[in-house]
Amino acid sequence: MVVKLQRPILVGGLGLSFSLWMLQSWHHSIVQLGELSLLSVLAVGGGLWLFKHKLPKDSSEQLNGMLFDRATAESAIAKTEAVINQLAQEAENHQALGTLRNQLAQLSVELDRQEIRLAVTGGQGVGKSTLIQVLESNYTPEKQQIIRFQETAPLLKELGSHADTNILAEAAKSDAVMFLTNGDLTDSEFQALQQIKALNQPKILVFNKQDQYLPDERASVLLSLQQRVQDHVVAVSASPLPIKVRKHEADGVVQEWMEQPAPDIQQLTLELSELLAQQSQQWVWTTTARQAFLLKSEAKNYLNGVRCDRATPVIEQYQWIAAAAAFANPVPALDILATAAINAQMVMDLGNIYQQKFSLEQAQTVAGTMGSLMLKLGLVELSTKAIGIVLKSNAVTFVAGGLVQGVSAAYLTRVAALSLAAYFEQQEIASVSGNNLNVDKLRQTLQSVFQQSQQIAFLQGFVKQGVKRLLPEVQPVEVVS
Repeated sequence: MVVKLQRPILVGGLGLSFSLWMLQSWHHSIVQLGELSLLSVLAVGGGLWLFKHKLPKDSSEQLNGMLFDRATAESAIAKTEAVINQLAQEAENHQALGTLRNQLAQLSVELDRQEIRLAVTGGQGVGKSTLIQVLESNYTPEKQQIIRFQETAPLLKELGSHADTNILAEAAKSDAVMFLTNGDLTDSEFQALQQIKALNQPKILVFNKQDQYLPDERASVLLSLQQRVQDHVVAVSASPLPIKVRKHEADGVVQEWMEQPAPDIQQLTLELSELLAQQSQQWVWTTTARQAFLLKSEAKNYLNGVRCDRATPVIEQYQWIAAAAAFANPVPALDILATAAINAQMVMDLGNIYQQKFSLEQAQTVAGTMGSLMLKLGLVELSTKAIGIVLKSNAVTFVAGGLVQGVSAAYLTRVAALSLAAYFEQQEIASVSGNNLNVDKLRQTLQSVFQQSQQIAFLQGFVKQGVKRLLPEVQPVEVVS
């Protein structure tokens, strides 16, 4: 095992145990769990898997129903460019750079786009194609604006289906959405509307086929839609049902025939004209900003992947440094200097990878904060018990001095490191996290890492790896299943 003694912060502190220090500070308030439940709760899944499957994105860039001006859209483009440039700096030959740069250049062109794109979506048989045909034939917007209607595939009836998510993602490329329904909203339709709202897209809810309802029913459905959506809601009949016409002649002869009424879209065209006159330019800027945020997220994922590849061996090295320190000195009375030394240096090294610069004092503060959070969340107690359970089946390894402490130290160091990496991934390019560490967000990230990593197989494999490193001459440990 290669020990990283060249790091100045580490020198002189490695004789003390990471896990036992935290256990000494821990007040025993954890509800006693059974062995199987401990294993189930505690198994922290392999770090590389966790890195590749990102935590939920920071919500700070959500657009929250606002329409943007040009300056805001330009700022979004600039932030995206900064991420792409950072990717180029850290991985100049990355295969995605060419595509990202082409998409970035297109965003600047989009700012001055004159064409307005309207997505028309809804379930099967609500009249999307017919409404588009009627609008294209009968509606002329003011100011000679060019409007392009884009019909999506039908939304499915299954609530929250994966296909619906893809359809709405395509609709998000438009400036606004016309959502068609032919009656009161179903649960799946309401959820789809909520997703459109979350994407910050202007929308018009179109109650089509209103002619198929009696006047009182029609008014009731329209009122229900307005109350549920509280947005632009209009009623139309894109293709009214034929009506029977009866004519009585003077000689008593009665003639009957079927007539096709003209489409009734007046309320919709008035609403469209008003919105386009007031907001069309802002629609374009908001769409551009939305696309910039999506491109930024894509570039950031590539960047985080590059950093993950660099961080993984660093995390593995520090986890075994912590294991060696705890294994060599399994004593009850501990000084926290070694723990602070190991973790502060790890914070600085990970910070350098993720461009989050820390002073020594800041790194020590972050390390202390992580240790405190892990204690309060009960991870120390749970990890030590679970690792002890795994080792019980082998008497030689279980009685070996400090083995439980050593493996626990490695395990907890890995959890802390993965949480820090996940936290750093959410930060803005060139921000200085050491000056404004968000403890609440760090706590949430730590909990997410812990909860998303419940893989018993990993814990068992991790213990085997720890025994092999700390007791290389002992036969392979048998672990409980």
